[in-house]
Amino acid sequence: MEDQLKLSHRLRNRVRELEEERHAPLAVVGTALRLPGGLDSPDSYWEFLRGSGTAYSEIPEDRPGLRAVHDPVPGRPGRSYVDRAGFLTDISHFDAEFFGISRREAKLLDPQQRMLLETAWEALERAGVAVRRADRLDVGVYLGMMASEYTERLEDRSDLTRIDPYYTTGGGLCFGAGRISHVMGFRGPVLSVDTACSSALSALHLAVRGLRGGECRYALVCGSNLLLSANLMVSLCQTRALSPEGRSKSFLASADGYGRGEGVGVLVLMRLADAEAEGRPVLAVVRGTAVNHDGAASGLTVPNGPAQQEVIRAALADARVEPGEIGYVEAHGTGTVLGDPIEVGALDGVLGRAVRERGLPLAIGSVKSRIGHLEAGSGAAALLKAVLMLQHGEIPAARSAEDGELNPHIPWERLRITVPDRNHPWPDELDRRIVGVNSFGMSGTNGHAVLESYRGPETAPEPTADPHPELLTLSAKDPVALSELADAVVRYLKQADPARLPSLCHTLRTGRAVFAHRIAVTGSGPGELAEALAAAVRGPVAAVAGQGPHRLVLRLPEDTVATAACLAALAGAFPALADASATDPAAALAAALGALGPAVVTARSTEPGPVRLEWDAGGTAHSTALTDPAVQLPGLLAELFTAGADLALAGLRAPGARLLGDLPTYPFQRRRYWVEEPALGGGSAPAPAEAGPVAPEPVDAAAVQAYLLAQLGAVLDAPEALDPERSFLDSGGDSFMSTLFITRVEEHYRVGLTAEELPLDLPLTELLGRLAEDIVAGARA
Repeated sequence: MEDQLKLSHRLRNRVRELEEERHAPLAVVGTALRLPGGLDSPDSYWEFLRGSGTAYSEIPEDRPGLRAVHDPVPGRPGRSYVDRAGFLTDISHFDAEFFGISRREAKLLDPQQRMLLETAWEALERAGVAVRRADRLDVGVYLGMMASEYTERLEDRSDLTRIDPYYTTGGGLCFGAGRISHVMGFRGPVLSVDTACSSALSALHLAVRGLRGGECRYALVCGSNLLLSANLMVSLCQTRALSPEGRSKSFLASADGYGRGEGVGVLVLMRLADAEAEGRPVLAVVRGTAVNHDGAASGLTVPNGPAQQEVIRAALADARVEPGEIGYVEAHGTGTVLGDPIEVGALDGVLGRAVRERGLPLAIGSVKSRIGHLEAGSGAAALLKAVLMLQHGEIPAARSAEDGELNPHIPWERLRITVPDRNHPWPDELDRRIVGVNSFGMSGTNGHAVLESYRGPETAPEPTADPHPELLTLSAKDPVALSELADAVVRYLKQADPARLPSLCHTLRTGRAVFAHRIAVTGSGPGELAEALAAAVRGPVAAVAGQGPHRLVLRLPEDTVATAACLAALAGAFPALADASATDPAAALAAALGALGPAVVTARSTEPGPVRLEWDAGGTAHSTALTDPAVQLPGLLAELFTAGADLALAGLRAPGARLLGDLPTYPFQRRRYWVEEPALGGGSAPAPAEAGPVAPEPVDAAAVQAYLLAQLGAVLDAPEALDPERSFLDSGGDSFMSTLFITRVEEHYRVGLTAEELPLDLPLTELLGRLAEDIVAGARA
């Protein structure tokens, strides 16, 4: 009986653990966005939300198809009566080289894929997750996207020469998520979700399930939408789904259809317990999510009130939150005559009684009235707004005085639901800040999410600034980007709280990927670091050639007291790096320095003196006495970093330092990659074939190699000569391009080597040299 009781207790505890895992809270640790009105950062989005006006604009010049089908008279076949929407300011520019994508491929990529790469990178940087492709990080990618219209401009049935291998990978919905994971080397689940307007919230639901189920450690939740084709615009106008004014007038008497919008949003999620353990910035907590379907509604695209109530109840149950605890709902709120009353009725059906009992009205709003309905990406814009509201403890206005009366088909006088007309702080009457986010798809799929502001453990005080200098490191893929990044960090430092300096430097050292162009400076305060950084960026910054010093020699004196003193000083300055109580100071000192990255070998000195550290960089020997490690080590590491050493600097973290989420992110260097849209109603003449490089006779291997390099540049559509020291892959090549390249070469030469004998990670000079020698040898034979 005693054994059975013990077993029963164990089983009950395990059931409790499983139940906790099933409802585990998730942390939002990073965000990024591209939204109408030039909004490209969380700060700019929040300032916009707190301000007035909208981000709607006329159809841009680079969308000639949308402009051509416009006719202000509704009902005209083949025409759109809409000439305004929430457009992004620039979708044609992209940093293809940063992501290792050739000019040829970049030009044919749906701009959504380009923006998703950039925003995913920015969101991870704000989360303090350094992305190194070789690490194969345990990241899942969950993307909500319903349309990819860019490749339509290649579909001219009178000329199929514009169709190439990237027609498939450049526009397929699955490749939006897959490309993020491929480029960044992730190994978690990758899912593209299309449930129409609820796609992004459906993606969130899948990410939450994936994180709770242990399928990944980090999850990227993405939503995306662009307005590039006249086809969908015409179709929506034929159904009268769109407002003639092109604006969503959420919950207003003037509501007459929705206004379209475009944009991209990304959120980085992880389990809250993991985020706290890793010291990541927690912006908000996702408590619960749910999705369902309208089922047997009166029409596929008609909202179903009872189904909406079901999904809200399910999300509250998953979050283990009571209806009366909800302080605000970011509603779907498209501004349609039918949809808005049904949604408000569903909210009242689930939350109304509890709201009336508490005596405090429930505020609702929809950002669609300000930026447009981003369709598949709308849930991402709504989630980002909810996160910002919870962070700042403020509810922005959801309508203005100019908007007029509220929708008379909604019984506002009976409901305790309001649409705020001014910004106001979160109600003091509510103990918790909890937001619901609604999203309903034209496909019939409904989604709801429950988010809460983060209440962490007692906030630890900022680490006391130590007298020893801090090490600040920056890097980029080209000198212009490095200069821009340094300038941004200098501006940040000039306004930084000195108490945050250890966290700031820790974030830049460990939460960013490291590239070839590098700067490292040391200083004891924000002002000193800002001056040193500004001076460094004014000087020449050469790219490090390959890996820098990979071995350090720790030369120890015969005097063990000096070694113990050096270890004690190191442990006092960097307690996460060294253990001063170690019984073998020499081994502990070597282990501490080895934890910084390079291999450490110890050697005995025949002469008395202090501990010395020696290394070789670029053929030059360096030797430094470690008389004061607290002061000297940051400077030594700065030298090693700029010399190209692969360092692991987490051990320099000061006690209490944490990862910061508001630091400058990588400044992408954008070039224009764009396929012009053909005129409606007619095909374009086939483009004349461009003359490629002339193939020399296969007698001189050097001449053949030069031809191969030029031919490869033509295949990749490289804007300038390829760097022969870079590999085929680093030059933007892939399996498609390797096949096309070899096909071009075989038009002139016999190639005897197999694919296995031509590894694509070799430098081009070696790869093409092998190929040229094989061609010449084959011709002689």
